[in-house]
Amino acid sequence: MLKPLFMTSLLAASLAASLAAAAEPQFVLQSADPALGATQFPDKYILNDFGCSGGNESPPLRWSGAPKGTRSFVVTLFDMDEHNTPSGWWHWVVYDLPANVSELSAGAGVLNSKALPAAAHQGRTDLGTDAYHGPCPAKGDKPHRYVFTIYALKVPALPVPPDPSGAMVVYSVQEHLLGKATLVIHHGR
Repeated sequence: MLKPLFMTSLLAASLAASLAAAAEPQFVLQSADPALGATQFPDKYILNDFGCSGGNESPPLRWSGAPKGTRSFVVTLFDMDEHNTPSGWWHWVVYDLPANVSELSAGAGVLNSKALPAAAHQGRTDLGTDAYHGPCPAKGDKPHRYVFTIYALKVPALPVPPDPSGAMVVYSVQEHLLGKATLVIHHGR
């Protein structure tokens, strides 16, 4: 008789835990531009250099369902398939975005951007600038995976020196991370 009661209690506890987990909002990152699909970047978001002729405008992004206790965000764009370097390629780094921010407008990634909140900073990309630069994979490469990531942090400001690299920002994020969400866009030419 004890065994069925124990199993019933175990099942009830498991069901309660599952329902509690289902009640937690899912942390999601997406673009407000429906043209930014999973298969290509529209021309306006492509780099205007190195043989590419795009508008080099950062796309609009929005997120929801941030973990409880979030005090700031970091947004990055990383090309994990760039094979001319041993470590991929950083296209955009934004850190110290306040917790009450849930979107970035199109073009927010320009150098010395006024579209970013005053507390936010842009880190150094692999082109050496503190601004967005769009994709421009080598001709003939299979489409690269460009990964936008939003990190939710438990600190209001990331302890990094001025003008940090993308790698330094993401390394520093790990100690303060509450959750993250990604948006992957494939792009080739």
